[in-house]
Amino acid sequence: MVSREEDLFSTHENNSTSPLADRMRPASLEGYYGQTHLLGEGKPLRVALESGNPHSMIFWGPPGVGKTTLAKIIAYYARAQFLSISAVLSGVKEIRQSIEQAQQHYQMFQQKTVLFVDEVHRFNKSQQDAFLPYIEDGTFVFVGATTENPSFELNNALLSRARVYCLKTLSQEELSALFDSVLSDNKQGLADMNLYIAPEDKNYLVLCADGDARKLLNLLEIAADLAEFKDGKNTLSTEVINQVASSSNRRFDKGGDIFYEQISAFHKSVRGSSADGALYWMSRMLEAGCDPLTIARRLLAIASEDIGNADPRAMQIALNAWDAFERLGPKEGNRAIAQAAVYCALAPKSNAVYTAFNQAMECAKESGSLEVPMHLRNAPTQLLKSMEYGQDYRYSHNEPEAYSAGQSYLPDEIKGTQFYYPESRGLEIKLKEKMENLRKLDKNSG
Repeated sequence: MVSREEDLFSTHENNSTSPLADRMRPASLEGYYGQTHLLGEGKPLRVALESGNPHSMIFWGPPGVGKTTLAKIIAYYARAQFLSISAVLSGVKEIRQSIEQAQQHYQMFQQKTVLFVDEVHRFNKSQQDAFLPYIEDGTFVFVGATTENPSFELNNALLSRARVYCLKTLSQEELSALFDSVLSDNKQGLADMNLYIAPEDKNYLVLCADGDARKLLNLLEIAADLAEFKDGKNTLSTEVINQVASSSNRRFDKGGDIFYEQISAFHKSVRGSSADGALYWMSRMLEAGCDPLTIARRLLAIASEDIGNADPRAMQIALNAWDAFERLGPKEGNRAIAQAAVYCALAPKSNAVYTAFNQAMECAKESGSLEVPMHLRNAPTQLLKSMEYGQDYRYSHNEPEAYSAGQSYLPDEIKGTQFYYPESRGLEIKLKEKMENLRKLDKNSG
């Protein structure tokens, strides 16, 4: 379904049946909160917007940061028709309708159209491609909104025709200013309700909004309905605020950008030996509803990739934490995972095995099907022995120090190649010393 907004050049009518978030949507940059990195004085987007000659663009950012509002403001400054479609609800039919509406509007009024496509990443490749010729010929100014990384979710052809702008979550200061404006606005806001809220309760509600302006306005609207009349004012008590805020969840989208950003921050904290960082990001994910075993699995990968043989116990501790969670459940099991996270964070680090394995895999791919040297081949039959299978193989247990000095275990073409270089940290100090000693024995054997 294609949504059309006729009157973009006046402020919204006060409609008490509309949600507060919709009533408070500004029609111009005055009253728009956040995104100062894009809309500050002299910034390219603001200059393009105020000039009335916008270009096609993609807004990338989390929910509630003003993507739809900014698209409408662009249409306002361009004195353009505003059309909106959602990739969640729309298909080829709606895309064609929007193109036809834009063409007809220009023919009738010689006026531009801003086509806003919400959740544009939900469209498949062919649907995204359908916009391309009309972006190029100026049928409409394309404004797409996405919560997912455009680099992975949008076609290169579309990205090459639209500039990507990253919208950020609103700061607590910006949300606090929005909160105040709602309470003082007697046209679209809640000024006529004469609300009172204690500063600490206001700060808590702002914190629970988690950078999302729409969430803040929705929470405030619910709280206003539960206000208690006291001392001549409608009071938003601490009890009411706690009741409203209890339904508010932190941002966490399993499989989406926020998930990958937070799990990446957790991984990098452990790799960087920050126990505090590991605990914080683990807690953030758990508090937002992340499956604890997702964290346990990542810890196991970290134990192999970033700790390796510097402390082989890390892998067992990570496995034990996973097992403890399965046996104890979340309450005690989460603590076991936290214990493992702290241990892994403070364990000596080495990616020597990770690097060596990657290099060995690359060598195996590039070197082709090199033959196994004759002395390493098994000779279970007399025929194979007659063909020199296993000839000159030296059984290491019969050698001094149980090491066959000078014997090669690689194909002749890559003989002498070294993949594994232990670090001078943790147990790998001992492994490094042993490898150096074995190489000396190899050298002396020649």
